Amino acid sequence: MAISAAATDRAAQEDGIDAYFICATPRTGSSLLLGLLESTGVAGRPEAYFRAPGESMWADRWQLPRASDGAFSYADYLRAARSAGTTENGVFGAKVMWGTLDEVVDKLGTVYPSLAGADLTLLTRAFGRTRFVYLNRDDVLAQAVSWLRAEQTGTWSVGSSEATGQAPSFDPDRIGELIRMVNEHNAAWERWFGSFGIHPYRVRYEELEADMSAVTRGILDFLGLALPAGRSIVPQHQRQADELNRQWVARYSTSAAPPPY
Repeated sequence: MAISAAATDRAAQEDGIDAYFICATPRTGSSLLLGLLESTGVAGRPEAYFRAPGESMWADRWQLPRASDGAFSYADYLRAARSAGTTENGVFGAKVMWGTLDEVVDKLGTVYPSLAGADLTLLTRAFGRTRFVYLNRDDVLAQAVSWLRAEQTGTWSVGSSEATGQAPSFDPDRIGELIRMVNEHNAAWERWFGSFGIHPYRVRYEELEADMSAVTRGILDFLGLALPAGRSIVPQHQRQADELNRQWVARYSTSAAPPPY
């Protein structure tokens, strides 16, 4: 007998699922994945809610009260983010990069002072029963090239409001720095998962690029959620890599002494 999506979602709640985080580094297709998960209608409305440069924008959108100096209560912010990122089945989703994880838990520590410094305990206190999806990319050089272009132009996604209009410029030294940063952040994620006994669901960018629907369904299975009947998994972001990315990858690969990666 077929099991309904509603029954599967109830089972997910009984099995201990309230929230999940997409854990990543920049330029791994995380925005693409967030849009795919949101399109299911059952996996929360995941966004980068806990990224400092965007928190003021979200606070304004949610009309949070502000003090005379413009500050807002992080407890208020947390409640609003939970509300915005949760679908009707009670599942919350969000994205966090390694470079912002410490900042997130530090701010949560101001809401729950007795738990300050206890990363996983803080996250589960704030978001309930939480699971983790780890998204990374095999081709670190291509990732670094993509990161450089986004950094230079401000175009982190097609139609980005942060676009500067600056033309991208090949910079092998910066590419090398970004390669090292990606590797360091990936290693840091692995240490963090290991230190708390977390076994994340692992997704590779290359798998996501090859079959977006299969990857999304795999995450739903991991979360114990079922795609509602008649619902389609629909991408909401366009792939940005183009011929210039490929040229830079080839140019860096064939340079005299590129930094190791």
